Amino acid sequence: MDKIFIRNLETETIIGTFDWERQISQKLYFDIEVATDVGKAASSDRLDDALDYKAISKYIQDFVAKSECQLIETLANQIATALMEEFNVGWLRLCLNKKGAIRGAQDVGVVIERGTQATES
Repeated sequence: MDKIFIRNLETETIIGTFDWERQISQKLYFDIEVATDVGKAASSDRLDDALDYKAISKYIQDFVAKSECQLIETLANQIATALMEEFNVGWLRLCLNKKGAIRGAQDVGVVIERGTQATES
C-alpha cells in the first residue's frame, strides 16, 4: 500500500489541564501518514485523482484551532476519526507533538494508529 505523509505540520490552539494553559495558545506539531493507492493519480497526473495533502493539512489546522480539548490524547483521537471519515482513508498513523511540555525534554507527545493497513506479500 502506498502512503501520503505530512511532517511537522504546525498548528496552534488552547490545550492543557492547568488554569494557566487555558489562558494561552500553544503550538502543536503533527506527523501524519495515510495509506492510499496512488496508482490512479500517478497514471492520470491529475490532482482530482489524488489524496489532497494540502486539504488534509488545512483540515487539521482548522480542526485544531477550533478544538477545546484538554488532553493531547483526546485531540489526536478526534482528529484521526475525523480524517478517516472526511477523506475516506482506511488507515492512518498520527503523531502529535507538544514541544516543551516537560522541562528537560525536547519533545513530548502521542502516536496513534487507526484502521487496517493492507500488507503486501
